[in-house]
Amino acid sequence: MAPLWIPVDPVLAQDASVADYTPSITPARALSSAEQALIDVFDKATYSVVNVVDVTLQGRAPSRQEGVEIIEGNGTGMVWDKEGHIVTNWHVLQSVLSGLGTGATTTTTSSASLGPKVASVTVLGTDGISQVFDGYLVGTDRSKDLAVLKIRDAPAGILRPINIADSSVPLRVGQQVIAIGNPFGFDHTLTTGVISGLNRDIPSAGAVIPGGIQTDAAVNPGNSGGPLLNTSGGVIGVNTAIFTNTGTSAGLSFAIPITQVVKTVPQLILYGAIQRPRLGVMIAPARTALALGASTVKGAMVQSVTSGSAADRAGLKGVSRGLGGLVAGDLITAFRTADGQTIPVDNEGSLNSAIDQLKPGEQVVAVLVRDIAPNRAGQTVEVTIKLD
Repeated sequence: MAPLWIPVDPVLAQDASVADYTPSITPARALSSAEQALIDVFDKATYSVVNVVDVTLQGRAPSRQEGVEIIEGNGTGMVWDKEGHIVTNWHVLQSVLSGLGTGATTTTTSSASLGPKVASVTVLGTDGISQVFDGYLVGTDRSKDLAVLKIRDAPAGILRPINIADSSVPLRVGQQVIAIGNPFGFDHTLTTGVISGLNRDIPSAGAVIPGGIQTDAAVNPGNSGGPLLNTSGGVIGVNTAIFTNTGTSAGLSFAIPITQVVKTVPQLILYGAIQRPRLGVMIAPARTALALGASTVKGAMVQSVTSGSAADRAGLKGVSRGLGGLVAGDLITAFRTADGQTIPVDNEGSLNSAIDQLKPGEQVVAVLVRDIAPNRAGQTVEVTIKLD
């Protein structure tokens, strides 16, 4: 086939120049106040955000828990203080932590007695240069999906602690929020959205975290452990889970409220674990409680009681098997403290929240509904419990 020759317009060839085909440039407008505020938050917070990689794996297919996507192996963290403490999610380090078993954390933060190396931590300096440090285990709390690491020998100027938001200012649905993290390995990525719900129960790492912040900011695999910020640049939560059927953001993500983080992290640094009271019960799934008659009463139904525990000594009853099938366990509906404060319990999440408000060794009154059944309302009883 003969080549196709396209004639050149002689006028174009003689008179045209590159400039004739270069579009005009639109003058840049000044940034709006909203844009500048967002830039200021990013510039202020980004150097406090780090990349955390589990030393035992470079990535893993996501696991699912009732529609909530839990991503571990490669995540985000925050610089907590100038001493080099890094806060992230427990599930980011799930692989290495599961292999360590109990007793791997430390009860002191001296460099000579740090726990094992569990992660590589990449810190971005203000000069734009990233440095990688070994992350040593300090403490964990799986029930709150939080872990604290420590990096050693970091230059003093590279550690820029994250700013914590004033928790006395209530959060509002509709409030703008900002997430910074490392989704899919793209470090220091900013996304924005609004708070779309409050006081959500977050299923995460095998536990239920109460009081969660729901947002529509795009949070993807790799964002876990990173900050959720307000427009003042203060951390209001730690991004921990997304609700998705695809493995990527579907506009439903959840963060642990900063009030819980601030209460938990100092104890992890000092003791390696949370000094919390123990009741000694396992709670039945909500569907089990409903099937056994708890359809009109809010509470947490006791599935089983640990032998010798505070609940056992107080006589709490778990779900049992009778001649007619399963028999409902005690339904915990509230605790009453010695000073007269009543702490309501609506479900497993609020039970965990209630326990967090109490102290080891504290004596409380538990309000229970006992002998409940599908055709029987049961009776309200009160028992005194001394927590372990």
